[in-house]
Amino acid sequence: MTETITSRPVRTAAAGAPPVLGGLGLFTVLLAAALPLIDFFIVNVALPTIGADLSASEAVLELVVAGYGVAYAVLLVLGGRLGDLFGRRRLFLGGMAAFGLTSLACGLAPDAWTLVAARVAQGASAAAMLPQVLATIQATTTGPRRAKAMGLYGATAGLSMVAGQILGGALVAADIAGTGWRSVFLVNVPVVLAGLFLAARAVPETRSARPEPVDVRGTFLLAASILTLLVPLTEGRAAGWPLWTWLSLAAFPFVAAAFYAVERGADRAGRTPLVPPSLFAIVSLRRGLLLIVPFSIGFSGFMFVIAVALQQGAGLGPVDAGLALAPLAVVFFLFSLAGPRLVARYGTRVVPTGAALQALGLALMTLAAWRSWPDLGLVELLPGAAITGAGQALQLPVIFRVVLSEVPPVRAGVGSGVMITTQQSSLALGVATLGTLFLSLAPGMGMRDALVTTLLVQLAAVVLTGLLSLRLPRTID
Repeated sequence: MTETITSRPVRTAAAGAPPVLGGLGLFTVLLAAALPLIDFFIVNVALPTIGADLSASEAVLELVVAGYGVAYAVLLVLGGRLGDLFGRRRLFLGGMAAFGLTSLACGLAPDAWTLVAARVAQGASAAAMLPQVLATIQATTTGPRRAKAMGLYGATAGLSMVAGQILGGALVAADIAGTGWRSVFLVNVPVVLAGLFLAARAVPETRSARPEPVDVRGTFLLAASILTLLVPLTEGRAAGWPLWTWLSLAAFPFVAAAFYAVERGADRAGRTPLVPPSLFAIVSLRRGLLLIVPFSIGFSGFMFVIAVALQQGAGLGPVDAGLALAPLAVVFFLFSLAGPRLVARYGTRVVPTGAALQALGLALMTLAAWRSWPDLGLVELLPGAAITGAGQALQLPVIFRVVLSEVPPVRAGVGSGVMITTQQSSLALGVATLGTLFLSLAPGMGMRDALVTTLLVQLAAVVLTGLLSLRLPRTID
């Protein structure tokens, strides 16, 4: 960072001059951005231990993952709106504090259902905190500083998803003070305390110049839309696809249509709905969101499936299963650092290039699974994982920049909430769809063939991302 960090109180938007996010403030909000994504993935390698310790069924274990993801996705846009209304720094601090408390509740949960409830509350806390990160960056940076901050945000997001799984395996195996799986949640508490201290000193207050009241009908219908889609897809296989799952899926298109109608009516009436349809008139936002969907579905589905396959199929422990993805994380980080310079020189052409690299890496990992099974681990996956990490790093940070590049500061909270909701819903959808596909195929086809088939499906999603990226604007701010 090139900014000078001082100990003086940060200036708020009300002080007259535009608020500025310094180096320490940027570090703090990026730390907060990492926490929810790490926690989405950190439980993947801990699930077998949680199930054994709490005598939890497969359906309940899926709720440990889904309860967090669905609550997070449902409330993200509302979190962005509340930040616009009451102040982003205020919501950021409150959401971070709640995230620490709910993480403590997860770590101390005496039984499986208490853990599920705590995970739902943890997801809701993350939804209050995370939208303020992007909204604050949008409202307090411009030009090259914004490009750099957005690049670092994208790098943080991608790295967090991989690091969460690696960290989860390490913590479970370390069994710190006999805490076992509980440490994957308890580790958040000291991080949150440090984050709160830094945020109080370094994150400026911003809010919308013309805040609108909360769109109650829109909030309810958006929540209903996400719930009717994600809950049956996540729980259906483990529950045996009972009637309620089919009724819920059948209701989804009608609830989604009602949501769109209500939001369009509010937009035309001059009010600011929860998700303004007029926002999608911004071409860069619309095309960027279309890329986030297949990318995130494939990313989360892969992370879940590889964790299950390596532990239950290849017989690896949680540490070895997590470390098998270390090359992906390291290369992702290194290529993320080079991303802003590559974008400045080549524009958004780096995105289809990244998709091509990711496709090559996935193909190599698929081949490794086919030839080496069940002796699949760090060495066998290394070439494919490294190339995949490079490809992902050339896509995700750039896509985030594209989505928000033309969103006006007055709508920073709404735009951030829409983008993160799309990402989070797609992450949950990836676990639900690719995870269900893998777990459904494994009993009949065997673990190896189920893994290969699932990786080929993800490969198709990567190809789709690459084709869609050809329609991106060539340059971004």
